[in-house]
Amino acid sequence: MGNSQWRSVPWGNNERELQIVKEYQPFKKDVQLRIMLYGPVGAGKSSFINSVESVLRGKITNRAKTDGIGGKSFTQKYTTYKIQKGGPGTHYPFVFNDIMGLEKDESNGVRVEDIKLAMMGYVKDGYEFNPASALSANNQDYNKNPSLNDRVHVLVCVIPGNTAGLQDDNATLQLPTEDVKKLREVRLTARDMGIPEIAILTKIDEACPEVRENIQNVYKSKHLKKKIEEVSGVLGFPISCIFPVKNYDSELNTSDDTDTLILSALTRMIESGEDFVNDL
Repeated sequence: MGNSQWRSVPWGNNERELQIVKEYQPFKKDVQLRIMLYGPVGAGKSSFINSVESVLRGKITNRAKTDGIGGKSFTQKYTTYKIQKGGPGTHYPFVFNDIMGLEKDESNGVRVEDIKLAMMGYVKDGYEFNPASALSANNQDYNKNPSLNDRVHVLVCVIPGNTAGLQDDNATLQLPTEDVKKLREVRLTARDMGIPEIAILTKIDEACPEVRENIQNVYKSKHLKKKIEEVSGVLGFPISCIFPVKNYDSELNTSDDTDTLILSALTRMIESGEDFVNDL
């Protein structure tokens, strides 16, 4: 571990980012920013949604159900999550879409075709993913006339830091080649549609003992820097678009430093999505 940080972050001083998020109003009237998370099974997609809600509400929440055992995707339906702002009935002007995880076995996990349809707004909320076949145009969950709000405005690739090793023999698990192929295919589709993309590297405390000891070591860790460079090299994300985060899982209370990393990723998502919508 080096002494100098390779990215500067305002540890624990979250007022500026919180203010950006809390005051955010889309420039275009009636727009609701849609942020979709995709990635391998067990990467922490649902946990990230819970963590964002925990940061913004100042208390641990667990609305997006997660599975502590893993193996198969716990998320089966295309689900939209709104985050309450202030009193009941008022929400932030952005939503998260959680989808079934990618699996290397074709008979399990979400189909890449369904992710593409969701990006274009053709998948209705509540659609139950079918690993055997993609959503067809005559299905009741097929949205024939997607509005701007139905479309995805930011695509977030969620990679587990403890399994992100692709060239690292010390990694506890390797990301299967089939997963990498699918992740790249989704990325290329987003690029063709002009949708901004961000990657988040989760489980950084499991990936690096120094970070487990103190989360402020995240940008001093050579091990994590190498992981991020690998994700960039294999999946093609610029390093500036890859954000390491620690999701809340067993904690009873939020912590300023954990919030700092989550807010750093969230503000980039909002700014990227806002730029995309305004350019349409």
